[in-house]
Amino acid sequence: MIIKKFQGKTEAQAVESAKKELGNGVVIMNVRNVKNKGILSFLKSQMVEVTVALEDEPVNTVVPKKAEPKSQPLIQDIPPKEKAPAAPKEEGPKQGQAPGKEADPQAGNKQLEEKINTLHTLLEQQLQKPEEAKDEAEEQEETEVDRFMKLLYYTMLENEVKEQYANQIVDEIKKINKPNMPFNYALANTYQKMILKFGKPMEITPAEKGPKVIFFVGPTGVGKTTTIAKIASKFSVEGDKKVALLTADTYRIAAAEQLRTYANIMEVPFRVIYSTEEIEQALRDFRDYDFIMVDTAGHSPQNEAQKETMIGFIHSVDGLAQKDVFLVLSATTKYKDLISIADSYSAMTDYNLIFTKLDETSTLGSLLNIRLHTGAPLSYVTYGQNVPEDIEVFNPQKTVKQLLGGKKN
Repeated sequence: MIIKKFQGKTEAQAVESAKKELGNGVVIMNVRNVKNKGILSFLKSQMVEVTVALEDEPVNTVVPKKAEPKSQPLIQDIPPKEKAPAAPKEEGPKQGQAPGKEADPQAGNKQLEEKINTLHTLLEQQLQKPEEAKDEAEEQEETEVDRFMKLLYYTMLENEVKEQYANQIVDEIKKINKPNMPFNYALANTYQKMILKFGKPMEITPAEKGPKVIFFVGPTGVGKTTTIAKIASKFSVEGDKKVALLTADTYRIAAAEQLRTYANIMEVPFRVIYSTEEIEQALRDFRDYDFIMVDTAGHSPQNEAQKETMIGFIHSVDGLAQKDVFLVLSATTKYKDLISIADSYSAMTDYNLIFTKLDETSTLGSLLNIRLHTGAPLSYVTYGQNVPEDIEVFNPQKTVKQLLGGKKN
């Protein structure tokens, strides 16, 4: 992929220059007027600059020398397979493709389309904003990568990434960038770095022996009970696994009845439990099952009695069965409240993360913030009330794309 800028007195003249050098296959990515510089700038005719792209040769992630044609990588080819989660299969040729093997033209078009979806969005945001008056020397010193890194920083802040983490990411990218590196490389490096920060999603898997007990914890109002129903349905109806549902939420009758209704629809066992002894009894009764999923009551971080009860339930199966704990959080919750909730449950146990209500927010910075604050793996996300449809395994590529200004799928 070659991305290059051409100037002319008119747009047609600039495009003609691009076609003359690169051929008729160029794709126009952006057009803007160029502000003349210097003391006599008012005497000069205003120039038009076009940014064009040409899919030319296989992707090469090594920055080319000045004497060689510049090859630009597509986002989908970063990160390398061994360093980050693999990109979806349909996203074109992967890095390490055998020399001489021709790429599918349709796959190449898909790559270009996906790249423009993310990259062009950033370009539009940058180039359509009114330029602030700057000292001429300062403007000359600011490189394309510098401007991109500023844009990246403010895009992350707009998506409610915590300022500390946005600064950290920008600083890390600046350290690995080389002089005169096109911002395309900075974007690709950023994409890779952020995917690595999210890490691999942690899915629910069966125990090596006997049932696995899965506790779902979290505050009230985040959709915990509906999330349990979605996951239980995925395993019992679609995965043909034996699932039993328990609820320890004896504070809210409606929550217990809601889960009972889902259990009846799925035709799986359901119980209300009041003590750790009843959990141990459930382990004996459902010893031939694959999963025992436990809904718990939301608790206030200031309520020590509820906290001790929760700890007792979670650790009652230690030594008796394998367990997973999932902290269910809403993507619409304020950052300070998310931190308070996450810290409260961190004092009780290790956990994985599930984020709900992604359909009710336009920003996803909280997912990265809590992931970096807690170090806990992200597992699932939900985006609606439909059971079992509106849930999926967390997709770091999709989330990073949105955090960098790309459009939602």
